[in-house]
Amino acid sequence: MTLFGTTLDGTQIAALVGLLATLVIWIFALRDAEGYRRWFRGWSSEKKAETRTRDEPPSRTPTGPWG
Repeated sequence: MTLFGTTLDGTQIAALVGLLATLVIWIFALRDAEGYRRWFRGWSSEKKAETRTRDEPPSRTPTGPWG
């Protein structure tokens, strides 16, 4: 096989295939990490919103014997 004017033997072709496979694995790993980061940020904001609403005082003045 000739690439850019140089002949490649079996070892060099195997090395190129290995490098391309490594690149594909890294791309999938980064995609999964990005998905996890996106999920964690959403989960964290939901937890913060729950905490914020739980810590707020009631919106109306309590009435009745227990309020």
